[in-house]
Amino acid sequence: MALLEARKLNKNFGGLKVTADVDFALEPGELHCLIGPNGAGKSTFFRLILGEYTPTSGSIFYDGEDITALEPHDRIRRGISVKFQVPGIFSLLSVSQNLEIALQRHYHGESLQSEIDRALRFLNLSSEATQLAGNLSHGQKQWLEIGMAVSLKPKLLLLDEPTAGMSPEETRATGEMVQALKDGGMTVLVVEHDMAFVRQVATRVTVLHFGRIFMQGSIDEVIADERVAEIYLGQGHGPHHEASVPDQPPARKTQDIAHG
Repeated sequence: MALLEARKLNKNFGGLKVTADVDFALEPGELHCLIGPNGAGKSTFFRLILGEYTPTSGSIFYDGEDITALEPHDRIRRGISVKFQVPGIFSLLSVSQNLEIALQRHYHGESLQSEIDRALRFLNLSSEATQLAGNLSHGQKQWLEIGMAVSLKPKLLLLDEPTAGMSPEETRATGEMVQALKDGGMTVLVVEHDMAFVRQVATRVTVLHFGRIFMQGSIDEVIADERVAEIYLGQGHGPHHEASVPDQPPARKTQDIAHG
């Protein structure tokens, strides 16, 4: 049984159909990347999964349950967590304090500190533990928020362009983190433009175009398809492009959903 499933999912804004008859299934333990040119409907699809948008028609199922009408916080409680493109960390708190806020729902006392230390090592942030989160580099802020999202112990982790603005070295390290989460049994759905990252991590790839699923397959199948290259033309990047191209920033930050 699929962990996440969308059935004939549609979202209209006025006369504009942004998500069009999307049938999508995500298997447990899968690391799936969602790609497509700007305006393809990727962010809208994410917000439908999170419950920030209500579908015009169609249904969303998670872990065998119809969650189409559930509020975002109810979806979070059921095991869905998200890291948006723009980091939503607590800038005036230390790195450790950010992680403590996220982890204290599951740990207390010595076990809490032990888990904070483990998270810091996993995120390559041990030496920055006492720094204010706002003083971290862009890439380190992205890692911290991934850690906070993972601290909710989700069954399903949604990542919206996690490598946007990162250097190639940071992107590679992020790929290793995400791969480790998948290897640990977590199901991960990633919206991403950076094809080097997609090639590094993806089990399967879905291409969205004009709100519809254009094709699905392995990263090699997607890159080899000349039609995929064609839909990127005019965007200034294509499926062979290795740079990260920022998408539209989200309306809400991660902690708005995950922490209240």
